[in-house]
Order: sequence, then C-alpha cells, then structure tokens
Amino acid sequence: MTDTNLGPHEPSHVTPPSMDNPTAGDAISPLGNSTSSTTSRKRSHVIPANTHHRGASEPVDAAALTQALNGVEGEAKSRERTPVGSPSRKRQRIYGDRFIPNREGRDLQASFSLIPDIPSPATPSRPKKRAPHGELHFQKTEEANRTFSTLLRQEVFDGTVPQPTPPHLSPDAAFSPTSHSTTINDPSRTRTPPFNQTSTSLAPASLTPSTPHKNMFTYMSPQHHRNGSSRLTPHGTPGSRRSQRGPNMDPTSDLYSTSPIHFDSQRLLLSPKKTPRAVPKVPFKVLDAPDLADDFYLNLVDWGSSNNLGVGLGSCVFMWNSGTGKVTKLCDLQDDTVTSVSWIQRGSHVSIGTSKGLVQIWDAERCRRLRTMTGHSARVGALAWNDHILSSGSRDRSILHRDVRQPDQWLRKLTGHKQEVCGLRWNAEDGQLASGGNDNQLMVWDKLNANPLWKLTEHTAAVKAIAWSPHQHHLLASGGGTADRRIKFWNTQTGICVNEIDTGSQVCNLAWSKNSNELVSTHGFSQNQIVVWKYPSMTQVASLTGHTYRVLYLAMSPDGQTVVTGAGDETLRFWKCFNKRERTGIGGEGMGSRLEQWSTIR
Repeated sequence: MTDTNLGPHEPSHVTPPSMDNPTAGDAISPLGNSTSSTTSRKRSHVIPANTHHRGASEPVDAAALTQALNGVEGEAKSRERTPVGSPSRKRQRIYGDRFIPNREGRDLQASFSLIPDIPSPATPSRPKKRAPHGELHFQKTEEANRTFSTLLRQEVFDGTVPQPTPPHLSPDAAFSPTSHSTTINDPSRTRTPPFNQTSTSLAPASLTPSTPHKNMFTYMSPQHHRNGSSRLTPHGTPGSRRSQRGPNMDPTSDLYSTSPIHFDSQRLLLSPKKTPRAVPKVPFKVLDAPDLADDFYLNLVDWGSSNNLGVGLGSCVFMWNSGTGKVTKLCDLQDDTVTSVSWIQRGSHVSIGTSKGLVQIWDAERCRRLRTMTGHSARVGALAWNDHILSSGSRDRSILHRDVRQPDQWLRKLTGHKQEVCGLRWNAEDGQLASGGNDNQLMVWDKLNANPLWKLTEHTAAVKAIAWSPHQHHLLASGGGTADRRIKFWNTQTGICVNEIDTGSQVCNLAWSKNSNELVSTHGFSQNQIVVWKYPSMTQVASLTGHTYRVLYLAMSPDGQTVVTGAGDETLRFWKCFNKRERTGIGGEGMGSRLEQWSTIR
C-alpha cells in the first residue's frame, strides 16, 4: 500500500497533452493520484486532438478550458454510477413464506412478528411456566371434559341420543332390565334402527344410539311441539296462533333468554361442582423401625381401636400411641422371632405369632402376657380376630380357629391350602373368613365350617392382600403377587369376579376406607407406591411414593383418616389419605346417627 491511499492530497498541476509525446501525461486524474497508464486511460478524459500546446505566456482558450472541465465533471459522475453488470447497492427485499408481501411498502406488522424472540442481556430470562400435572389436575380435566360432552350432546340432539352407561358404574345393571332403555322425547323424529322387541341379536340400546331426523334444525312452533304434532311448518295465521297460545309467561323460556344455550344447559353449568379431593404427596410423620423384616409373607404392623400402633421388630413388639407419641416396649421374645401382630376389634388385647408356631395373647394396658397357645408346627404369619374367635394361618398350610374363652388350644382345623397361608381376614357382619396362600388360591370359609365355601383360583401369584368392603355386603377385594399384579373384586354370595384391574406391580396389601367407597393398596416391584382407588370406577385418586423397598405392611387408624405403611427400608410412614366421615343424620350417606354423640362414654 502506498502513501497515496492513506488520505486526501492536493490536486496536481494540469498540463495539456502534447501530440509529440503521447505517453507522457496523457491523462488527468481528478484525485491527484499517480496511477498506471492503463487505469488512467480508463478513468481520464482525453483532450481533443485539435488542441495545441501553448506556453505559459500564451493566453488560455476559455472555450477549450470549459470543455475540459465539463469532461472532468462528467467523468466523476460516470464513476459514481454502478456498472450495468455489477449488483445493485440497493438492498433487495426478501420475502419468506411466513407473510404475504405488501405492495404499498414494508409490512411493519409482519416484520415485527418475524423478529427473533431473543431477550436482551440486561433483561433476565423468565423460566417457562410448567404445565400442571398430577391426579388433581387430571380429575379437573376429566370433569370439564364430561361437562362439555354432556352440554354439547344436549344442545345438538336435545336429549334424543341415549347415554351409554359403563357396566362398572351400574352395580344393579344385571338385575334391572330397563337400565339401558332409550327414551325418545320428540315423537316427530324417527327411530333408527327400527324398534323390534323380538330382536335379540342387536346390542343394548345404549350401545346403538338413534340417528336424529334429517330435519333436525327445522323450525317448530312451541304449540305444535307441545301438542306432539308431526307437522314442522311454521306457516299460519299469526293472529289466530297468538290468540290460541296467549303470552308466554314462563320466565325460563328461551324467548326471554340472553344466553346462546338452553335453560337446562345453563342450569348444568351453574350447578355446584364437587371439588376434587387433594391428597398430600408426602407423609406427615416418619418413624424409624430398625429390624423391620423385608418378608412378603409376614404381617408385622397393626393399628388397634385404642389408638395404639403395634409393630413387630425382630424378637420385640413395640407400641406407639398416636395421641401422646409415646413408645412402649410390650415384649421381648428371648429365643423366638415375631412373625405377625393383630389387635382385637374392641379392647386392648393383642395377639402375637412367632416363628416357632406359637400364638401369644397380651394385655397391652398392663404389658402382661395372658396365655400362649400351640397347634402349629411352623411359623404363624397371619392372624385374624372375630370377636372372641382368633384364627391363625401358618406355613404348615393349616388354619386354626381358637376360642380365647376356652382352655382348649384350638377349636377347629382347616386344611385346604397347599402352601403357606399368608393372608387372613374376617368379615364380622357376614360371618365369613377369607384366606390367601402361596399356592395362588383364595378361599372363602363360612363361619367355622371345615370345608371352604369357595375356592377361587384366578390369581397367578401368592395372595396376601385381602380386604372386606365395609360399605357393601359380600364384597371381597384380593391382590396378587409379582406374577399377577391384579386386584380382583368378588361377590362371595355367587363366587363371581365382578371387577378387576391390572396395577402393574406386586400387590402387597389392601384396605378399604371406613369413611368413603375407596380403598388403598400398597405395592412392591417396581415402583413401591401407595395408591388410593375410587370404587367401582377404579380411578386413581392419588399415587404416593417415598419408600425405597417393597411396601409390605399397611394399617389404618381407628378414625379412618390415616394409613401407616412399613417397608424393608426400616421406616414407618404416616399418610393422610381420607377425610372425616360425613354425618348427615339418620339414614344419610355418611351412615351417621343422632345417637352417635352418646356412643362415647369419656
């Protein structure tokens, strides 16, 4: 780079060209820069040939000088112009596929929309709002979808399309022949398919909805609609019709409505909605339980009516009082291990099963052992009370009924299972005993009979989880192990499975809510969760996690609001799963009574 490119210079002296020396100074540079002859010829203005060299003393021809200066100015202007082959300096408009070009000028709104949303460095970026999720949001969404579907069907078809009712939501559908009947309110509309009482090949009416008439949106006067006339013509004498009907005095009539929907739909939208119940996701209390066995076939946790929680830890049994929080050591078996714990329904007596096949009865208030009963040759993993009858299930595949008022060791022996008995539950109201074993069988025994009433073999894994419904007679729930993963519901009057659901994991325990028609289940592999179900729809109300091992133990508080779970991670976790019982007086849904306030002495 030469010095001529660093800045502006003074213009050089203009010397007229000479014909005798054509190669020297034959071009005039307007910027005063020394350039090559080739470049100078391209950029210079050549003086006409008739111009002669004059000396410094000769006068200058004014016309020739003016012509030369005009040529220099034209040269400068021509250089500023862009050559024909070079690209234009004017910025071309590029149109994308995101907006339509505007011929009147630049589309500012579209240009603003295409600006990338890049925050400035001075403005901190706000985190995006996470979409709501969880069971509560799911329940609200389902309720909104149901309301919208009902409203849309009512507005479009005016109740002429039947509503399909799921079988599991109609417990009496099998006994009611008219539960699936279809009612057509408008006699002017035809029925499709034609009604045939003798046809038995068609599906139920709720599963075959009728098709509305093609004149669905044809105008019909209220008088004709009320009289049931099939004529859909709105024509006639207005005066005569007005005199026949008179003024419409119904304030709920669509004539006076300012809403685009019918009055029935407005009432549906304005009706109070039941708020979904929110279940806390974390336990409100966690207790350490060292040496809590991780054994699927044991039952080491139970909550008594005196509000004491009994837990078997190794060779000891501890009691935790829910009211005071006090922990008491009930017993310590020196040369034995605790395998099951069960409280009597009413009172302070607790039964303890041991690995040596013994059954001990203790008075929890005095921490004193009352008696020890024998009869089993292997560990006792399951215990169940029915008033003064204590039943025990053992690894020796037998079940023993014991009357604690009599001195005999056992009253009756039941032999039906082929492997260890790991689940026992009495239904005190119906007098039935349900037993589950490692042989994948669920058996129902009537009172103290030696032969089972039902042998239910539909489970494909060990049956430990057993629970009787406190809200419906003869309804039994059972859950299978890892290879089964299903919860089944049985009618013990007929021996038929009325409902079932695949939970996706091992079912370890089941318990019905005392206050609502719900139940809670605990699971093992692989999520170790606690699930609250709504019966009979079997929709999940909540799914609780926190245990790192299989949730093998489950017990419910006397008031029915809290459940406690135990696992092999040696912790006891307390969950608030259910609400208080609704008391609506005599005969109400909450099973309350005006005399219940006098049921407690102190």
